[in-house]
Amino acid sequence: MAFYMRPYQGIFWASVILTILLAAVAPALPMLIEYTLDNYILKPDAAGLTHMLIAMLALLICQTIIRYYHTLATNVLGQNVIRDIRIQVFNHITNLRLKYFDNTPLGKLITRTISDLETISNIFSQGLIQIIGDLLQLVVILGVMFYTDWTLTLIVLVPMPLMVWATYIFKESMKSAFVDVRTWVSNLNTFLQEHISGMAIIQYFSRERQEMRKFDHINQKHRDAHIRANWYFSIFFPVLEIILAIATGLLVWYGSKQILANAISPGVVVAFLMYINMIFRPIRELIDKFNTLQMGMVSAERIFEVLDTKAFTPNEGTYRPSQIAGRIEFQHVWFAYNNEKWVLKDVNFTVKPGETLALVGATGAGKSSTINILSRFYEIQKGHILLDGKDVRTYELGYLRKHIATVLQDVFLFADTIFHNITLHNPSITLEEVVEAAKKVGAYDFIMRLPGGFDYQVQERGATLSSGQAQLISFIRALVHDPTILILDEATSSIDTETELLIQTAIDNMMQGRTAIVIAHRLSTIQKADKIIVFDKGEIKEIGTHSELLAIDGYYKRLYDLQFNSLSI
Repeated sequence: MAFYMRPYQGIFWASVILTILLAAVAPALPMLIEYTLDNYILKPDAAGLTHMLIAMLALLICQTIIRYYHTLATNVLGQNVIRDIRIQVFNHITNLRLKYFDNTPLGKLITRTISDLETISNIFSQGLIQIIGDLLQLVVILGVMFYTDWTLTLIVLVPMPLMVWATYIFKESMKSAFVDVRTWVSNLNTFLQEHISGMAIIQYFSRERQEMRKFDHINQKHRDAHIRANWYFSIFFPVLEIILAIATGLLVWYGSKQILANAISPGVVVAFLMYINMIFRPIRELIDKFNTLQMGMVSAERIFEVLDTKAFTPNEGTYRPSQIAGRIEFQHVWFAYNNEKWVLKDVNFTVKPGETLALVGATGAGKSSTINILSRFYEIQKGHILLDGKDVRTYELGYLRKHIATVLQDVFLFADTIFHNITLHNPSITLEEVVEAAKKVGAYDFIMRLPGGFDYQVQERGATLSSGQAQLISFIRALVHDPTILILDEATSSIDTETELLIQTAIDNMMQGRTAIVIAHRLSTIQKADKIIVFDKGEIKEIGTHSELLAIDGYYKRLYDLQFNSLSI
């Protein structure tokens, strides 16, 4: 945590100084009351009593001002640190490779980035510095008490071993409870994120009651974890009250005897009654704040678990040529998502600059994996992938991906304007370029019919647009980023036949001067491709043009006949 506080040392040290001041002035009020009782009440002096009341009022105002700035400084420190950690966590997550997201629930990451970080902020605003302040106050008050009357102080501290033992038991129990609470908060967020996103499926198949039962189970576990934590509190605080009552009783018993023996003044006993409360109040708050600190540490462990995840795509390449021609070569490439369950097996092919390559085959044959490893979203285990004769791993990663644009089957749109969904907030792309690209794709007319045109606010995941309209926007997005290599992954599957015919020419225009890789189930869309590769179970079975592959009378011919015969039925 010290690393994150370094930029805010001024606020931190101001908080520390204010903490020391609060601890220093804490025993002042009981001392004033003791002095007033002994010198201005038991020995009546109205004028002196007025002066002492004014002094007490001034002390209270001073304490209030110090406490105000102390609370403000600790909260400002906490929120600044949390902002920096949240930015670091988000930046870390955005750089993790896709395989990490394949195995990690999104709700878990949301909990880490929001809920767990809010808990850590309490370490600064209600935890660490406040604990230091309470400990200092405790030390100062005990020092004053021993200085005033050490025997009376020892009598008051007789129940303290019982408090230490109870506190230790409470601390250990609460740590376990807090771990459970944070775990079930994460599970609850994961369930909600997944099921709200998939609400259409739940309603289509009338699974509301079944999913509600699952949610009820998770919610009960979440409730039970909180109840268990609160149960420990409900036991511990009455125990503290009993210990406080014992200490107070001992003080009254022994102090009264000392007063009757003229060994101490009544003011000392009254002051000690205040000191007892001032000792026990920081102890009670220390327990509460220690729990805050403990919850924060549990959350910190979970956050640093994410930050310590090194599932990055290695970015050791530095090659950034002035331009890329777009020649792609796969040389004996083997790839598996897990261990050696090979998805691609000894794949070899070459695509010349400006050529269009089509990949066909059954679902799971390895087509999408081929384009994912080209952009280095996943790393190959064997072989080489070359771009313009250089291994893709020698390119700077951001530069490599900047020159490859992909249009996916499942289009993702952010809750933002159409213009920003196209440009992705790239300031170098102008509205004129977006309009020109929209006209080329054939999407300009439908966009201008929307309220606000390019400023139309798209709802989350593009819910207010049809799948075909969302797909058209993804075409514009790819076009305005002016890639050297264009990848279309089932890009026309969400578009009806009429719209497909409308934009086919636009797609041809997009491909001009670019190396293109097209994955398509509709074989009618790839007949003009310069080269077609047929995949089957991760292996290349056939390579050639449309006419060449039909003449072979092999895999491609069977796929073609199957598709067109089914269409003619």
